[in-house]
Amino acid sequence: MEKKEEFPTKIFAVKTTTGQEKNVARLIAAKVKMGKVPITAILVPDTLKGYIFVEADGPHFVEEAIAGVRHVRSRIPGLISFDEIERYLIRKPVIEDLGENDVVEVIGGPFKGMRAKITRIDKPKAEVTLELLEATFTLPITVHSDYVKLVGRAKREEGET
Repeated sequence: MEKKEEFPTKIFAVKTTTGQEKNVARLIAAKVKMGKVPITAILVPDTLKGYIFVEADGPHFVEEAIAGVRHVRSRIPGLISFDEIERYLIRKPVIEDLGENDVVEVIGGPFKGMRAKITRIDKPKAEVTLELLEATFTLPITVHSDYVKLVGRAKREEGET
């Protein structure tokens, strides 16, 4: 009888100082190149702060790679399944999370840094129409959905999704 491996790839989580994830990944990558530590991959998800994921054949290789690296807090015991980190690999379009009356912050263009309320969403064009909250008069503007960041959700009624 063959023993079926539960995790075909062995992925380990490493806790880091918040905001230092990319620096830790660079330091581990440099250590892996110099020391010939068998680390297959390092994942630094933008949406998950304070953690990085390391793919290796065993936990002792991860321990060897993170030993002495600044801003590393600890290795989280156990394995992480691929299903748990898959959502960090597939980037979902921003427009999928947005709804009418949500409050957003404009992150690009001439209105950068201003907060606005969404009045209309055009999914085929990936555009949103906004009313700036900080403007003295209501001026509807239309921007691409990549130029907005969700700040607050509108209260939804029971029947809406």
